[in-house]
Amino acid sequence: QAMKIAIVAAGFTPSEADQLRRAMATFKKTGQIGRFRDKMIEGMVERNYERDFAERCFRQIEGFGNYGFPESHAASFALLVYVSSWFKCRYPAVFAAALLNSQPMGFYAPAQIVRDAREHGVTVLPPDVNHSAWDCDLEPDGSGRFALRLGLRQIKGMRAEDAEMVAACRGQGYRDPGDLWRRAGITPPVLEMLARGDAFASMGLARREVFWAVRGLARAVTGLVRSDRDPGGLPLFLAAEAREQAHITLQEAAVHLPAAPLGEQVVEDYAALHLSLKAHPVGLLRPSLKGDGCIRCEDLDRTRDGKRVRLGGLVLVRQRPGTAKGIIFITLEDETSVANLIVWPDRFEQFRRIVLGAKFLGVTGLVQREGRVIHVVVEKLEDLTYRLGWLTDGTVDGAGFNGAIANADEVSRPQDDYREKPPRPKLPLHPAPNPEQIRPSKPLHTHPRNMKPDLKVVSRDFH
Repeated sequence: QAMKIAIVAAGFTPSEADQLRRAMATFKKTGQIGRFRDKMIEGMVERNYERDFAERCFRQIEGFGNYGFPESHAASFALLVYVSSWFKCRYPAVFAAALLNSQPMGFYAPAQIVRDAREHGVTVLPPDVNHSAWDCDLEPDGSGRFALRLGLRQIKGMRAEDAEMVAACRGQGYRDPGDLWRRAGITPPVLEMLARGDAFASMGLARREVFWAVRGLARAVTGLVRSDRDPGGLPLFLAAEAREQAHITLQEAAVHLPAAPLGEQVVEDYAALHLSLKAHPVGLLRPSLKGDGCIRCEDLDRTRDGKRVRLGGLVLVRQRPGTAKGIIFITLEDETSVANLIVWPDRFEQFRRIVLGAKFLGVTGLVQREGRVIHVVVEKLEDLTYRLGWLTDGTVDGAGFNGAIANADEVSRPQDDYREKPPRPKLPLHPAPNPEQIRPSKPLHTHPRNMKPDLKVVSRDFH
């Protein structure tokens, strides 16, 4: 219709009318349509149309160019939405596996895809060297349904060719890390990647036990292959000797390592997989949030419109659409659900650093309900990122809070005996009340043994 008006009423040539159509299909406020304004209005006036009518026609075309798109796009988008919704409703495990195998893409990260699948009744199983291939796949769960098995692609740093070799040489399964190394021929660094991903659970081995075995294997292989005791030895025999020595190393007396706290396991899972099936970080920190008066995200469904609430959760998504006049939309997640936050421009300027940088956010705001759509209009924000350090410093376990685990004695070095050692800074177990104070996640002058990884939560930001 716009092209007909341009050609018939304004005297555009077919080429100029096609340029107008292209300008309308940019879906952006780029000012491309504005360059046709004078030509269209003056052309219509010359053909005896009222100027007011001509201006109204152009405003309609301009408005469509900012917010509309062609009918063919609408039809194809509607079809994609329908088919995707049908698959998600009928086959949620298939839908989740397809999204995970297509990463990186789209709006949500793997952790949110897995959480949503579990909320819809899908059993999600961790990556495992005896069950997983490169891609996420389905396997029977024993109840006539299919469970979603995470693929080795979820492990950070893993390559497709290594994962395919693990699957190809599996046979009836691997007995231990040494058996995997001997049969699949993958290197100790790849074994360490698999250990970080906790991919040996089917062998009854925890992450720490696998690391212990793999490090011993790496030392055996490196020590023999690089040995200078037989510089003229043939590589084939050196490799065979290394494999035999590694087998002996793995048969050493069993070492009983202390089990890692749940909080530390969750942090390690996020570092290797970007998600955890063991627990949600916010669930472990729930006692502290409850003490702050925070409700859960799922409680918003039962909260009346206009009520002031307090929430706490991980930042998943930040959006600042160009058409939203500076409004920022934030998606917050806790162990129960997600919450949608609205940050007005004045609040953004007040809490700019927190909005842009916080991984764990505390929010005070008013509930806004419109049918089934619920938002929280932000009044105040707090950066609670420092609390993620509680997951690995012994402050939090699966039941809530407990005392920090005492550090073992450090090794005394002779060269340090005559020096005056600086006093070790004493950090509080709990943070000061000031919300702007952020406790460092790695205190100064600490022993490397006590260096714990931070929770790796990366939001997806759109502008």
